[in-house]
Amino acid sequence: MDIDVRGPRFGAALTTLVLAIVLITGNVWLLAWQTLAFALGAAGGVGRSPYGWLFRRVVRPRIGPPTEFESPEPPRFAQAVGLVFAGVGLVGFALGPDWLGLAATGAALAAAFLNAAFGYCLGCEMYLLARRVAVRAE
Repeated sequence: MDIDVRGPRFGAALTTLVLAIVLITGNVWLLAWQTLAFALGAAGGVGRSPYGWLFRRVVRPRIGPPTEFESPEPPRFAQAVGLVFAGVGLVGFALGPDWLGLAATGAALAAAFLNAAFGYCLGCEMYLLARRVAVRAE
């Protein structure tokens, strides 16, 4: 079943905020929270993430029904990519080196910002490219 395109974008906006705070403060626990949010989104789809739940329960009733939909697979893949970067960032901040935490968290922040601000989902584009390559390889 297709999903409301505004949901992943809302999640990306919250992710941008969380990751920016992580970069400013170096708060490992906040990065752990974001890693968990990515893990839940990757495992169950963006609707099962905490930000998806918040969008569905609080935001969507106030902004009305969706007018655009998208397939859930690309955003779910994007959550998995975010999980990898957040996990690497978590290792960098918790165990060192710090530059690894900064770089991985910064990369995840950049991708989340692109989605939140411009509607360009880098992880989704990676998914679509991988699908095209897989089809051509067959």
